[in-house]
Amino acid sequence: MKGRHVFLIILLIILGDQALKFYIKLNYHYGEEHHVLGSWFLLHFVENEGMAWGWSFGGEFGKIALTLFRLAAVIFGVFYLRKIIKNKEHKGFIACAALIFAGALGNLIDSMFYGLIFSRTIHDGSNVAQLFPDGGGYASFLHGQVVDMLHFPLFTGTFPKWFPVWSGEEFLFFNPVFNIADASISIGVIAILIFQKKFFGKHPQKAEVVEQPVTNTEITETPSSQTAE
Repeated sequence: MKGRHVFLIILLIILGDQALKFYIKLNYHYGEEHHVLGSWFLLHFVENEGMAWGWSFGGEFGKIALTLFRLAAVIFGVFYLRKIIKNKEHKGFIACAALIFAGALGNLIDSMFYGLIFSRTIHDGSNVAQLFPDGGGYASFLHGQVVDMLHFPLFTGTFPKWFPVWSGEEFLFFNPVFNIADASISIGVIAILIFQKKFFGKHPQKAEVVEQPVTNTEITETPSSQTAE
């Protein structure tokens, strides 16, 4: 796979991810949701501190640590992608690496810049964010929140009574709210796990058969002893 193909994959994911995030941020109140396909595909606006699938940890320190880690990973990813392209690794593996890189970069953009360019979204649902507001954004550099909106509540059910911890409780599958960048990372990682033998398997080389030249050499017998005359 050539470098321009990798660049195109990354560019398309970043553009799609950021376009949807901007649309949601500028048009949805926090917590607002709309049905896209029946009751199993919704657009539901939430924000998080930056981990995939809406997870967070460590408060303000954890937010900074996570953003810096993601920044380091993206910088490393640039050099790693160049290396595997140069080494002509399996095309599928390169594509998966590009998906993971694009997803990390997509969420990194939120963390780095959204606090600078958007007004604060009040979580009681009373306002819609503005782009480049008077007085500046809602947070400083590296402190922006990641925008999530994709929700697939496929079905609800009840855990059986023999199930540990959640015995008899209701559950919703699939509950997390995520974004295109999260999906890109997940698809890349899952594909690598599924096709790892194909991506990294060493195919035994066929032994080369060296053909020996055939010569028609006449063999003469030398008597071991001579008969006396």
